[in-house]
Amino acid sequence: MDDLNDVHRKALDATGKVIAGVAADQWGQPTLCEGWDVRQLANHVVAGNYWAAELAAGKTIEEVGSALDGDVLGDDAAGSYRKSADAAAAAFAAPGALDAPCAVSYGPVPGSIYAGHRIVDVLIHGWDLAKATGQDTTLDPALVSACLRIVEPQLEMLQASGAFAPAGEVPAGADSQTKLLAWLGR
Repeated sequence: MDDLNDVHRKALDATGKVIAGVAADQWGQPTLCEGWDVRQLANHVVAGNYWAAELAAGKTIEEVGSALDGDVLGDDAAGSYRKSADAAAAAFAAPGALDAPCAVSYGPVPGSIYAGHRIVDVLIHGWDLAKATGQDTTLDPALVSACLRIVEPQLEMLQASGAFAPAGEVPAGADSQTKLLAWLGR
């Protein structure tokens, strides 16, 4: 597989461009993620990046506690996203981080597994945000390919987790992006 840290950084950057492209009057618009508007979904992604930084650095869920609850976007969503993306990227790039156990809600799992899940989460939620705000929803084919390699061996487990809407049908001859999105309930 491609270097996970490189793929993670590219996924973070792709979603950062989408968040930077959200217009001031779009933050309250609905998304495909049930119950979340654009601001709530962007907040989820930023909080997720900060969670990744903490857990990849060796903290437990209990140690992080409620520190990342509530609004982590503030008045500068794009700036908050960049800070969170940099923190997450740095944590996974630290020596040994991809081999070290991460105490996630479904683990502990090696950092490489958690980094893979974060790649998928960040990229797909970036697509969700682009869709909700009328931005270009074309995903980088290399990132789609990396996500398919992450998702495919874990597809049943991911679909059963409840973290995604039920999988859609993949049309015959569908391209890789359509396949990935359908697998993850888009």
